[in-house]
Amino acid sequence: MIDRYTLPEMGAIWSERTKIDLWLAVEKAVCEAWHVRGVIPVDDMRAIRAATCDLERMREIERETDHDLIAFLRATGESVGPAARFIHLGLTSSDVIDTALALQAVRAIDQLLARLEAAIAAVGAQATRYSHTPMIGRTHGVHAEPITFGFKLAGWYAELQRSHTRLVAARKSMAVGKISGAVGTHANVPPDLEADVCALLGLEVDPVSTQIIQRDRHAEFISVLGILATTLDKFAVEIRHLARTEVRELEEPFDPGNQGSSAMPHKRNPHESERISGLSRLVRGYVLTALENIVLWHERDISNSSAERVVFPDACIVVDYMLSLVTDLVNHWVVYPERMLNNLDSTGGAIFSQRAMLALVEAGLDRQAAYKIVQRNAMRAWDQGGHLREYLRDEPEVAQRLSGDQIDALFDLDYHLAHIDEAFRRVGLPVAELATVEARSTR
Repeated sequence: MIDRYTLPEMGAIWSERTKIDLWLAVEKAVCEAWHVRGVIPVDDMRAIRAATCDLERMREIERETDHDLIAFLRATGESVGPAARFIHLGLTSSDVIDTALALQAVRAIDQLLARLEAAIAAVGAQATRYSHTPMIGRTHGVHAEPITFGFKLAGWYAELQRSHTRLVAARKSMAVGKISGAVGTHANVPPDLEADVCALLGLEVDPVSTQIIQRDRHAEFISVLGILATTLDKFAVEIRHLARTEVRELEEPFDPGNQGSSAMPHKRNPHESERISGLSRLVRGYVLTALENIVLWHERDISNSSAERVVFPDACIVVDYMLSLVTDLVNHWVVYPERMLNNLDSTGGAIFSQRAMLALVEAGLDRQAAYKIVQRNAMRAWDQGGHLREYLRDEPEVAQRLSGDQIDALFDLDYHLAHIDEAFRRVGLPVAELATVEARSTR
C-alpha cells in the first residue's frame, strides 16, 4: 500500500522486518520445544536464542535461491553457527510462514479493533447528541416521513457493532498455528510438540492442517474487512448526499486554509467521503481474491502466496486508514439542524400524508378513497405550494369526518418521533434530553 494511506502502527505490523521477526519467533519456539524434549543441547539452544536475521543478507541469498524461507534460514544460520542445524528441524516452509501470518493477523486485528472501537464511540456520541434533532427520512432519495439525525446515526452505531462482533470472531478463526510438517501428518514433528509451540506463541492448533492452514479462515477475515469497508462506504455515500448544495444538512469539516478546488474558490467538496468510497472498492476486490485462494491443488499449491503478500497488508492498512478517517470526520463534521427543518417543511406537509389517510380510515372512510383524497391534495401542496393542512380543510369528505383541531393534530411532528428513544435503548445508547437539542420543530 502507498504511504499516503498507511498509518504508522499498521504499517509497522506489515513491515518486512516484523514478518521476518515473527518467522524467527516461530523457529525459536519450535527449538524450545525440541530442547525440552532433549533434542537440542543447552549450549546450542543458547546460541539459537540469540539468533538474528539480517534482511540485506537474506535478500542477497534470495537472489540466488529464489526462495525466501530458505534465504531466511541461511541468513539466520550465519548468526548462529553450528547450532543452526537444529533450526527448522522437521518443518516445512508453511509451518513457519502460516503460523507467523497468524501472529501478524492477530496483531493487525487488535489494531483494527481499537480503530473500530474509536469509530463506534464517535458515532455513538453524535447519535446521542442529535437524538432529537428532526430531519426528513428519505426513500429512493425522495422525502418520506420524519426521523431524527440521531436515529440515522443509531443505525450506523448498530451496524458498526455487528462488524466488531464479526472481527472478534475472525480473530479467533485466524489465531491458529500449524507445526505439522510437509503434508500435515506430523511424520517428523509430533502433535504434542505442535501443541506446545502454539501455546508458547499464544495460538490454538489448527486441528487438521495439510501443508498449510486452510484458506477459508483467511477468506473469512478478509470478507469481514470487506463488509466493514462497505459499511464505511455506505456512511460516506450518505454524507455525500447530505452535503449536496440542494440539501446541505451536513458537511465535512473544512479547516481554515483548506481549498476545495484548484479552479473554483467557493468549493467545499466531500473529498474525505469520496476517498472512503474509492478505497472501499479496493477492499471488496481483495475479498474476491481471498475467496479464490481457498481453492488449491491437493495438499497445497502456491497460487495463494503471491496474492496474499498484497491482499493481507493492503486490506488491513486500507481499512485501518478508513476507520481513522471516518472517526475524524464524524467527530468534526458540521451539522445544520435548521436546514434539516427547512427541508422537512419544504413539501408543504405532504410528508404527513400517511397519518392523514389513516385518520380518515379510522373515521370510517374507505381506505382507497382516503388514499386518493390525501394523495391528490398532497400533490397540490408539493407542486403548487400551500400546505396540505389547508387543502384537507377544504375537502368536503374530510371536513365531514375530522374537525379543524383533528386536522391540525395530523401535522404534529412528535407523533412520528414518539418511539425514537426505543431504538437507542435497544442498542445501548443514552438519549439526549430534549432541552439540550440544538433544533426542534414545533411547526
